[in-house]
Amino acid sequence: MFFFDFRYLLFIAPAIILGLIAQVWLKSAYAKAMKQAAPLSGAAAARHILDAAGLQNVAIERVSGHLSDHYDPSAKVLRLSPEVYSERTAASVGIAAHEAGHAIQDARNYFPLIIRNMAVPAAQFGGNFSFILLFIGMIIASSIPVLGQGMIWAGIALFSCVVFFQLINLPVEFDASSRARGILIDMNIVPRDEMPAVRGVLNAAALTYVAGTLQSVMTLMYYLMLARRD
Repeated sequence: MFFFDFRYLLFIAPAIILGLIAQVWLKSAYAKAMKQAAPLSGAAAARHILDAAGLQNVAIERVSGHLSDHYDPSAKVLRLSPEVYSERTAASVGIAAHEAGHAIQDARNYFPLIIRNMAVPAAQFGGNFSFILLFIGMIIASSIPVLGQGMIWAGIALFSCVVFFQLINLPVEFDASSRARGILIDMNIVPRDEMPAVRGVLNAAALTYVAGTLQSVMTLMYYLMLARRD
């Protein structure tokens, strides 16, 4: 079966290695930045940033989990993990500022964010059902070639939605981090000479998105190889 194909591991090996490097870097950078004190907690920094941007309507909530921080554009809520929400550290304010950056993107109608949000339903559907179509298509391709090939290409099309989402997500995340770094310095939340710890966390987090995107792209290329072979 194609999902036991050793060639698949060869396709995604670079992405797996990059992802492992990113996770190790993120863990190390986060631990280092959590030891560096900041004048505000993550929640207070986010509130300060949002209010300065005129986004008093965006709420801030505590959410369970480790590094589960995210901005919900549909509810206009910035959700922060317990450590980020309450701790006064460089890591906390850096992550909180990054998520506040997403809220600012939303308020300013940042075009890549609009496209990403529009792509979410297709990406979720594609992620859930693409493998099913590919799996069934591979099974029946030898006995019912036309139907099997049709299902394979339909699965590839669905998985392409996932790849598109991840590709458009990269500039969204990079821009949010860039906004966060500038805002933290401009508002004197983190002095310029203490920014390396914040940059380390944000850059490591960005690398995890790059690794995930690379794995999806290489997986799509593998699927295309299988479809053309058959």
